[in-house]
Amino acid sequence: MPTALITGATAGIGAAFARHLAADAYSLVLVARDELRLAKAADQLKLRYGVRVEVLPADLATEEGLAKVESRLRDGVDLLVNNAGFGNAGHFPYVPVENELRMLKVHCEAVLRLTLAALPGMRERGRGAIVNVASVAAFFGSRSTYSASKAWVVNFSESAAATVAGSGIRVMALCPGFVRTEFHQRASMDSSGIPWFLWLKAEDVVRAGLRDLALGKRVSVPDLRYKLIVAIGRLVPRGLQATVSRRIGR
Repeated sequence: MPTALITGATAGIGAAFARHLAADAYSLVLVARDELRLAKAADQLKLRYGVRVEVLPADLATEEGLAKVESRLRDGVDLLVNNAGFGNAGHFPYVPVENELRMLKVHCEAVLRLTLAALPGMRERGRGAIVNVASVAAFFGSRSTYSASKAWVVNFSESAAATVAGSGIRVMALCPGFVRTEFHQRASMDSSGIPWFLWLKAEDVVRAGLRDLALGKRVSVPDLRYKLIVAIGRLVPRGLQATVSRRIGR
């Protein structure tokens, strides 16, 4: 039975990954900060799907939390989903620097270190996969550090995928648009200005992402709407991108 480790596994896209992979008979290692939510999610998954679920409470913005997850990954997993992430309320340069550094720790350092921890075991077995959850924001400029950190995730994932090509290991950046999750609420962001037709369901994002992973894609942009937005966005000057981004929301 294959094993998947998912960070940020108790809500949103991470929880959708857990449900989808459990339905595919994966054993799960769920990582999140809230131990009570982890235990509840594990109980529900075991009851519904009959799979083995391990919980690993850890804050990836701390050295202790990162080291704990690194240690578990060195024991071996077949799939790593680096999903943990968050947004900051406010815009650069008005967000406190400690909040910006925390974001970079979770979005960039954690992705780097957990990927490095998982790779040796995957190389030894000659198989494995890593999904790094980024965002469509990675392709557009904005007034926040969020898009810059997600651009790093995409670039890193593409570079890592090229490095392990031919080894039986796949690395992919998953870049969804606006998804109905707790993300905006937790960041105290007003999402009322986002048009209804831009919202995606977490389950659809996961389904599309895993399909693209199986196809060997290095970057996955779920949904035709966002594929078109990204394609058009590549032709639009950065200054205009930032203006549009401010108008429809982060």
